[in-house]
Amino acid sequence: MKLKTISQKLKGNPSMTEGTVYSMLVICGISHFLNDMIQSIIPSIYPILKANFDFSFAQIGLITLVFQMTSSILQPFTGLYADRHPRPYALSVGMCFTLTGLLLLAFANNYLAILIAVSIVGFGSSVFHPTASRVTQMASGGKKSLAQSIFQVGGNGGSALGPLLAAIIILPYGQHSISWFALAALLAALIMIRLGAWYKARLKYIVKHPQKTPELNNNISKRAKYGALAILILLVFSKYFYTSCITSYFTFFLIDKFGVSVRASQLFLFVFLAAFAIGTVAGGMLGDRFGRKYVIWFSILGAAPFALAMPYVGLTWTIVCCFLSGLIIASAFSSIVVYATDLMPDKVGMIAGVFFGLMFGLGGLGSAFFGWLADKTSIEFIFQVSAFLPLLGIIAGLLPNTQKTK
Repeated sequence: MKLKTISQKLKGNPSMTEGTVYSMLVICGISHFLNDMIQSIIPSIYPILKANFDFSFAQIGLITLVFQMTSSILQPFTGLYADRHPRPYALSVGMCFTLTGLLLLAFANNYLAILIAVSIVGFGSSVFHPTASRVTQMASGGKKSLAQSIFQVGGNGGSALGPLLAAIIILPYGQHSISWFALAALLAALIMIRLGAWYKARLKYIVKHPQKTPELNNNISKRAKYGALAILILLVFSKYFYTSCITSYFTFFLIDKFGVSVRASQLFLFVFLAAFAIGTVAGGMLGDRFGRKYVIWFSILGAAPFALAMPYVGLTWTIVCCFLSGLIIASAFSSIVVYATDLMPDKVGMIAGVFFGLMFGLGGLGSAFFGWLADKTSIEFIFQVSAFLPLLGIIAGLLPNTQKTK
C-alpha cells in the first residue's frame, strides 16, 4: 500500500505523508545524536576536572546535579508550551544555547563558571527534547514505539560516542579542546532548521487534515491513569538512579578496583553506553509488536541479575555484566514515554517533557547522592547498593494495557 502524499506542498519543505516519514525520523535521530553526544562529554571529563581543580566526589556530583536539574525542571514547562504554542524553530534556538554553554565550559577557570556553563547546556536540552518528541510522534505514522526508539537511539548513540571522543580528543589535549565540539553544535543547529521547516509544514497540514487516532484502550479510568503514571515515575527512578551510578562513577570504579588506566576506563564506559543504543532499538520494535507494558516490565526487572553480579566478579565479567545490564535496561525508556503519551494523547509535549525531565533530574539526583555516598564509604560500595534498584521493575506488572486487545 503506497503512502498518500499531500497535494499541497509548501515550497522548500519535504513531502508530507500520511504514513511513517522515515526521512524525518532519521533527521530527528541525527539531531538527538548530536545533542546527546555533546552533553555526554560533561561526565566524561570528570577525571580531568577532578585532577585540574582538586574537586571532591561530592563536587563532581553537584556538577551533574546542576546540569541535569536545569533541564529536568524546565522540560515539563517547555513541553506544555510546545503543546499550546508550537515553535518549529525552537529546536535550533535550543542548540545555540548548548553551543554557548560548551564554549564557556571549555574556558571555565573556576567552579562557579563550570556550574554556569553546564546549566546553559542543560537549558538547551530542556528546549530540544519536548519539541523533538512531538515531531517524532507526528512522523511516526502510528508506529510510535519504533519512531521513539529511532529518536532515542540517536541520543543513546551520541551518549555512547561522547566518552570515546572525550578519550581521543579531550584527555590528550585538555579542557580547552572541548571547544571543538562547538562545531557539532553548529551542525546540529543547521540540521534542526530543516527539521523545523518540516514541522511547520506539518502543523499547517493537520489543521485541515485531522489525523486518525491510534487504537487505544479508552476504558482506563482517570484514577488508573494517574496510578499508572506514578508507577512509571518509580520505574524511571529505578532506571536512572542505577544508570547514573554507572555513567558518573563506572570509570572511577574500574580504576579503583582493577587499576585500569583512565583511557581504558573511558573505553569500558563506551561499552555500556553502546549497549544502551542497541537495547533502545530492540525495545522500540518489541514494544509495537508485543505491547509496551511487557517490554517495560522485562527491561527493568531483567537487568537485575547482571546488576547484582557486577560488583563481585572480575574485570572481564564486570564488562560483560555491564554490557548486558545496559542492553536490557535501555529498552525501557522508549516504551515508557510512548506508554505515558498513550495515557494522555493530547499532551504529548508535556508528557515527553515530564519524562525526559525525570530522566535528567533523577539522573542528577542519583549522581549527587552516589557522589556523597562514595565520599562517605567507597566507590565499590555504591555499586553494591545501586545493584538492587532494578528489582523495582516488578511493579510494572500493575500497569494497565493502553492498547486495545484484538
